[in-house]
Amino acid sequence: MILQNKIQLFLLHFAGGSCYSFDFLRSYINADIDFIPLEIPGRGKRFKESALKDKNEAIQDYVHQIKSLRNDQPYVIYGHSMGATLALSVANEMQKKGDLPLHLIVSGNPGPGIKEPGSKRKRYLMNDVDFKNELRKLGGVPEEVLESEDLYGFFGPIMRADFEILEKDNFSEEGIKIETPILALMGSEEEQEDKINNWKNFTSNSFASQIFKGNHFFIHEYPKELAQIIVDRCPVAIAP
Repeated sequence: MILQNKIQLFLLHFAGGSCYSFDFLRSYINADIDFIPLEIPGRGKRFKESALKDKNEAIQDYVHQIKSLRNDQPYVIYGHSMGATLALSVANEMQKKGDLPLHLIVSGNPGPGIKEPGSKRKRYLMNDVDFKNELRKLGGVPEEVLESEDLYGFFGPIMRADFEILEKDNFSEEGIKIETPILALMGSEEEQEDKINNWKNFTSNSFASQIFKGNHFFIHEYPKELAQIIVDRCPVAIAP
């Protein structure tokens, strides 16, 4: 159901995530904000659909979802990790349609065009042992999923598909410049937290950044603080 009188908050999940990935945040978000976690095919409520492996298809899927859910109020997009990368292109596509977001909030990501240190192999092509080790480094995936043949058999292909989206065409965002302000957040223990200001290259509007103590999934340690950051960027004085 589309709530016509509420500011909309669209949330884009990390690799291997789903529309349930932001449940930890929901109870901290102001009731005047319509909390709308999205997901691409192959997981969550869309687990019967084939997982996407193409970045542009994932972007267009998100754009289609947002367009179908839009009301006549301003909206904000928030994406974590993979969701941050895709959120930039989604915001750009919405801008082309004359409906740009009020704010873009990104976390766990230094922004497009920043290469990872060393000559790291593409994760989606790794064997299962190496792939699991990469997932352990990132955190966020319960060890029971990695150790269970059944659970990994279900979630493994989803995570590989998501990494393929990111790694097969890793800088299609080159040249994007949105008119929406960008706020970037990262954890202090992330390898490339010092590159966070790269995000300012993708907006012609204001840019701000903030580092939180923690790893790639620092967001789970700061639900109240993250919610307040989001609420502060959502004007809730809405006409009845």
